Amino acid sequence: MSTTIDHGAPASAKTNPGLRGSHAVRWWVLVVLGIAQLMIMLDATVVNIALPEAQQDLGFSDGSRQWVITGYALAFGSLLLLGGRLGDLWGRRTLFMIGLAGFGAASILGGSAGSFEILVAARVAQGLFAAVLAPAALSLLSVTFTEPSERAKAFGVFSALGGAGGAIGLLLGGMLTEWASWRWVMYVNVAFAAPALIGAVLLLAQPVITKKPKLDIPGIVAVSAALFAIVYGFAHVESTSWTDPVALGSMIVGAVLLVVFVWLESRVAHPLLPLRVVLDRTRGGSFVAVFVLGMGMFSIFLFLTYYFAASLGYSPIKTGLAFLPMVAAVVVSSTTMSLLVLPKAGPKIVVSAGFLVAAAGMALLTRLELDSSYAAHIMPGLILLGLGIGAVMSTAIQGATSGIHHQDSGVASALINTGQQIGGSISTALLTTIASSATTDYLTSHTPSALAAAQAGVEGYTATLAWGSGFFVVGAVIAAFLIPNRALEPSEGEPVMAH
Repeated sequence: MSTTIDHGAPASAKTNPGLRGSHAVRWWVLVVLGIAQLMIMLDATVVNIALPEAQQDLGFSDGSRQWVITGYALAFGSLLLLGGRLGDLWGRRTLFMIGLAGFGAASILGGSAGSFEILVAARVAQGLFAAVLAPAALSLLSVTFTEPSERAKAFGVFSALGGAGGAIGLLLGGMLTEWASWRWVMYVNVAFAAPALIGAVLLLAQPVITKKPKLDIPGIVAVSAALFAIVYGFAHVESTSWTDPVALGSMIVGAVLLVVFVWLESRVAHPLLPLRVVLDRTRGGSFVAVFVLGMGMFSIFLFLTYYFAASLGYSPIKTGLAFLPMVAAVVVSSTTMSLLVLPKAGPKIVVSAGFLVAAAGMALLTRLELDSSYAAHIMPGLILLGLGIGAVMSTAIQGATSGIHHQDSGVASALINTGQQIGGSISTALLTTIASSATTDYLTSHTPSALAAAQAGVEGYTATLAWGSGFFVVGAVIAAFLIPNRALEPSEGEPVMAH
């Protein structure tokens, strides 16, 4: 058995060109990775719409309901860096397949759950396997597509699926809940995991792992505990307050542990997160951009969903359909900006401009009223949001993996997902408080009535959208200062084993 150097395509494509061309195989690999990415992203929202029916079926309380969402977020957010590093050490192909198989099995368990405890356990298991799967998928993409034009196309498609996944999850969740049962929002993951697993077995090459550094156990413990505490603290704020001792204590402990983690990483021989990954200006600025994007995107999906359902009376399916123009704009922007505009304008310009376009779209939506027309008042803002998000996401993901060594590809990819998760956790807690405050302020200054109560809800939603717009403006400023306007370097490919 011999070895050959390849940038991620199956070695059979190189050693036996008559079997299949390497170019064609690369794009089939993208299909496999894209299916996995779509499954992970839509699972962040697909369960939300089904929660009321699941609650009624399994008989759990309103106070317990949040754990179906939080359990997933805690496992996913706290274990991402470990999942990314395991992929670097043991092989991303192996971890990718483990993640797919485990996620599918956990989904079957959740769909067949006969109690609240089993449902939460299944969601935690989904989060655990997603923490393995997500960085493996992105790092496989990074080391597979190293030629600039192909890389731009591949990252554009992958980013489009990431940006559109949340909205697709809302639509799919509405359809399955309305036409079938809440259990199918869990079972549906098997329809994604199974073909992706088959494709991974057939298409992904087995890498040659020449050196296995020791795992950084102190770093793993410190960062996993830190991220767990941060996500838990902000999730706890949603059901209590910012002064709640448990929430506040968790956030403080998490922040202290992050400082400890950084200190450890600067001193150990084989760090979980080598500081060189984040100290590069292109990568560091891109990680911050992803974090800010995560903060803003959660306000879009969460509070616009509330607005569509509570203020306009949309059904779950109609709510999902309402987001489709934004999905289309994300797809168009992600797949064209990185290919046509990025090489000429540079990452600083594309990311900053993308944030400003998204901020403008969000600002348009702050003018929503109880009788707003979808075509005139909602759709233009959604399209601008999609165009801006697509430009930022496709460029920032490329930037975050720019010039990365294949041995660090997994942890760099994990850091992208971690930024999105932590950004989303922070903004959800913060914006929930802002919405509640705006609603209360309106009610106390107006005569109580059904109309006043309805308008108070709109005031809460639009307040969060204004803050979301502000997040994006801040993102534009940070990108302008941090990200250098130079061409993005491809990631280094990795050795693979010939068949």
